[in-house]
Amino acid sequence: MRGYPRRVLRAVLLDVDFTLFRPGPELGAEGYVRAGARHGLELDAALHDAARLAALDDLQRHPELEHDEEIWITFTEDIVRGMGGNGHAARACATDVVREWERHENFFLYDDALTAIAKLRSHGLRIGLVSNGQRDLEEFAEHHGLDVDVCVGSFHHGYVKPHRSIFETALAALDVAPEEAAMVGDSAEDDVEGARALGMRAVLLDREGLHPEWPDAIRTLDELPGALALA
Repeated sequence: MRGYPRRVLRAVLLDVDFTLFRPGPELGAEGYVRAGARHGLELDAALHDAARLAALDDLQRHPELEHDEEIWITFTEDIVRGMGGNGHAARACATDVVREWERHENFFLYDDALTAIAKLRSHGLRIGLVSNGQRDLEEFAEHHGLDVDVCVGSFHHGYVKPHRSIFETALAALDVAPEEAAMVGDSAEDDVEGARALGMRAVLLDREGLHPEWPDAIRTLDELPGALALA
């Protein structure tokens, strides 16, 4: 792993979506199909994955990394259109899908998530959540009963990862220096590079094996204690 000044680890920041939680069916292909039907659109579930990848390629964030709901509605509309939904109804459908991403009950913990949090706690570490998205992150953590100390979501913070301020806000709330904290998430750019730019340690969680170029990535949160040299 990349070398860092080895100050004692005091805190861990965790990403939320695709790290601790997986989106439920209302946020996947079939959910898009049902949302489309409500707007008179016949969407093809088989086209969802390709449409999402194409939308990711086209995603244009503000250069200053401001949180902007319009970006995510446009991104979702691209997926709707990629699944065969054309016309004015595509935007209304996309807005409905974005609203589903705000509902706490549409997300489910990965099997390794609570065990990993408990393991971090057993080592006396403070824990923060740092996430991009439309949800109120504090309400989300409370809804799912997560044992965390700090929640910083872009919805209220105003900037998205990898903007340095979203990490700095979490670190300040935890009263730790960057060198005393680690970031764990599924995005190489947003989570790993964003955190490392501040001098934090960072661990890439690659559940699907999509990043073979990252030799120090982990495939499950069960591997996290070893990656942080806690074991």
